[in-house]
Amino acid sequence: MTRVPLAEQMRPHTLDEVIGQTHLLGDAEILRRIVRQKEPVSLILWGPPGTGKTTLARIIAREVEAEFIELSAVTSGKKDVERVVEHARQNWNLKLRTILFVDEIHRFNKAQQDAFLPHVESGLITLIGATTENPSFEIITPLLSRTRVLVLQPLGKNEVVDILKRALKQLKQTKNVTPKALDYLAELSGGDARVALGNLELALSFDEKVTPEIVKAAAQKRVPGYDKKGDMHYDVISAFIKSMRGSDTRATLYYLSRMIDAGEDPKFIARRMVIFASEDIGLAGNGALGLAVATFQAVERVGLPEAAYNLYHCATALARSEKSREVTDLMTQAKALAQKYPDSPVPLHVRNAPTKLMKDLGYGKGYKWQADFTHEKGFLPKDVH
Repeated sequence: MTRVPLAEQMRPHTLDEVIGQTHLLGDAEILRRIVRQKEPVSLILWGPPGTGKTTLARIIAREVEAEFIELSAVTSGKKDVERVVEHARQNWNLKLRTILFVDEIHRFNKAQQDAFLPHVESGLITLIGATTENPSFEIITPLLSRTRVLVLQPLGKNEVVDILKRALKQLKQTKNVTPKALDYLAELSGGDARVALGNLELALSFDEKVTPEIVKAAAQKRVPGYDKKGDMHYDVISAFIKSMRGSDTRATLYYLSRMIDAGEDPKFIARRMVIFASEDIGLAGNGALGLAVATFQAVERVGLPEAAYNLYHCATALARSEKSREVTDLMTQAKALAQKYPDSPVPLHVRNAPTKLMKDLGYGKGYKWQADFTHEKGFLPKDVH
């Protein structure tokens, strides 16, 4: 007989048992209203792993007295959806509700997501999708318009500790884990209750008092919660750029370290610094662009781990540099002007005059080849102002 993992044993069965997500579970919040009124609503639950997406979906189904059918977008296809729809029709005839829960719904392609639309719209099925990716990019617009997107937050350290204490109480093991070990388990979890409970379960299996050292042996190295193609990728690089822009060296290097530890492509980081050098420093520090380009070349030629010195060198210099948006502002103004006057003829006096005919027609008339020469008629087309 297969033993049920501790994380599954500790899965809450009612909203009152859920720890965390207070912004969704307050008396006036949407999940409480759904349960209280027993009127299911199609939802997209968006949040990191281990924050309770599957748990909340199961609780909603139980509370509104609907049949709960679970699919994983990783292993299911369009035919599986069609079978669920047919089953839902049978339930409909029996006056039973059907809640279809699709884990990792972002893995379904457009055609598979399209298959839900008419049945969600008609009320035949109530869809609850779970995703770790931004629904704006991964879920088709028609389906988004028929669902409510609820954002789940990573659990706080104290919330994870509370979950661990509840598990120890149920296991009657409260005296076998030190408070410091609980704190360490929570810190290692990254806000993921499933990770915390899995590490606790493994640490308890060593049959000795659980201390931070035992937790470290059980958990080994924590894998950063960073997907190089997911939201965390964009969130961390955004924080990195904003920290440099704000001249906060400590924060800049913290985010840089997170990206490197997570295996981010160092050329991606270097490219962003090349852009930053002109966009945010520009004329305030003309050496910044040269340093950023040199860093990109160093990363290409040296590679990690040694090229980390170059990345940290450049990031520190850019963070400490004086900032200027003048180049960015000038570029924006120039692009707007070019879009407003895309076909204005170039004035004759600033055109080249390689032939006598062109000179006779006024090409280059009055122009002198000397530094800082200004023509009385200016350089822009006469209708541009």
